[in-house]
Amino acid sequence: MKKIGMSLLIAAVGGAVAIGGYKLFENKQNEQMTFEEKQKVYFANNPGSEILSSTGNPDFTEAAAAVSPGVVHIKVTMTRRASQGGGGSPFDMFEEFFGMPQRRQQQQPRQATASGSGVLISPDGYIVTNNHVVEDADKIEVKLTDQRTFEAKVIGRDADFDLALLKVSGSSLPFVKFGDSDHVRIGEWVLAVGYPLSLQSTVTAGIVSAKGRQIGILGEQGQGSPYGYGQPQEPIARTAVESFIQTDAVINKGNSGGALVNTRGELVGINAAIASPTGVYAGYGFAIPVNLVKKIVNDFKEFGTVQRGYVGVNFREVDAAIREEYKIDDIHGLYVFDVVKDGAAAAAGIQKGDVLTKVEGNIIYSSSDLQERVARLNPGDKLKLTYKRDGKERDVTVTLKAQDTKKSVTEEEASASATEIFNKLGASFTPASDAQKKKFGVNSGVVITQVHRGGMFEYFGVEKGLVVTHVNGKPVNNVDDVESALGSTKRNIVRITGVSEGGTTEFNFPIQY
Repeated sequence: MKKIGMSLLIAAVGGAVAIGGYKLFENKQNEQMTFEEKQKVYFANNPGSEILSSTGNPDFTEAAAAVSPGVVHIKVTMTRRASQGGGGSPFDMFEEFFGMPQRRQQQQPRQATASGSGVLISPDGYIVTNNHVVEDADKIEVKLTDQRTFEAKVIGRDADFDLALLKVSGSSLPFVKFGDSDHVRIGEWVLAVGYPLSLQSTVTAGIVSAKGRQIGILGEQGQGSPYGYGQPQEPIARTAVESFIQTDAVINKGNSGGALVNTRGELVGINAAIASPTGVYAGYGFAIPVNLVKKIVNDFKEFGTVQRGYVGVNFREVDAAIREEYKIDDIHGLYVFDVVKDGAAAAAGIQKGDVLTKVEGNIIYSSSDLQERVARLNPGDKLKLTYKRDGKERDVTVTLKAQDTKKSVTEEEASASATEIFNKLGASFTPASDAQKKKFGVNSGVVITQVHRGGMFEYFGVEKGLVVTHVNGKPVNNVDDVESALGSTKRNIVRITGVSEGGTTEFNFPIQY
């Protein structure tokens, strides 16, 4: 009997050791997994009944029930400096340059609060939300639908993508299943889940009304934009990436960072902005595609920051002005204004004047088609691009490179910086005719033929037809003169002098990065 008892004891101890060892190995493996891999393992081991897309009269009850517990309310406490004389203007930072009334009363710190939404993406407490929800936070509190509250820490955040990853100490937490934003179709039913207007968990329904939408809010947040907060490019310096899913599901303040899900209860986007002249819902909301979100949050978890690969080109979308100015017949694509020396594009043979027409075999209709695809990749990853030169298309494989922040500013890099500023102005120019110069009594000038959406010219109300005579104090007679003069921009302020029927006008544009 003693031998039998000893054998059972040894077997029990051995089993416990084996189970404990397996658990330690499992936990280690779990830490090394991406969020997508974690979700696949979880749902493979915990299969549930599939939530099917509704037909006939829509029924969103199953999707709402599956998703709502994994969407959290985020409350932020921050310290702000407020003037004793009243609230600040969003243009306070520009007063010095525009001669606006100065408010120089003594500043006092005060506590302020704000709220938004977030989405649990793993059972161990990782939460994705918008950067603008938490960027000024001193303290972040997360509240679940079951009324549990946690204090969250920021794992990583990035303003260029308007995404942040938070972490709370918890286990077996409800979370939302990843979907595939590439397969989202225009006209498809979607749900927006979040905490709008400080209400409790709220679900609204609508359809996807557009994809790959660029609205010019990232980098311009908080400056009076009609999107509740220029010109797209992939420059040498860091730049925002916009390729939003547009929906008419009702989204309001507080929905930021919440979930956009399909009728199968799968996360397809993170709600980020609304189009509104009043600050409340007026018809359209915008969400960051989940396929981009996956990459960014995995970078946050592993590196604490986004690992960005660069093609190494400055470009503008092909439009009527580009076709006329550069004598090309392409209907769409990206016209290459400049190629970074020793960059990925240069190594692949892409040159200034080429037109990028396809990425991974897909036609490029707008800059977001390229930007989002590149943003999902890391330095060292390969990307297939198609470009047109002399009327012939060529396929190349580009190996993305990391941005070299240690380089000194050479003349070529300074020129590229001028190109970046040129694109931010958001306008097309043509040389002024002798008759126009004579009419206004000037010796130099370029005429604004088009003002592009999202650029500084549009933002400050500069209209086409204006004859620009000087940029940063230098006379300009063609596009090259404009770009050259922009290279002498100081303190990130571009000085423009122009003439029109109303007389001479001077502008000072703050260029933000």
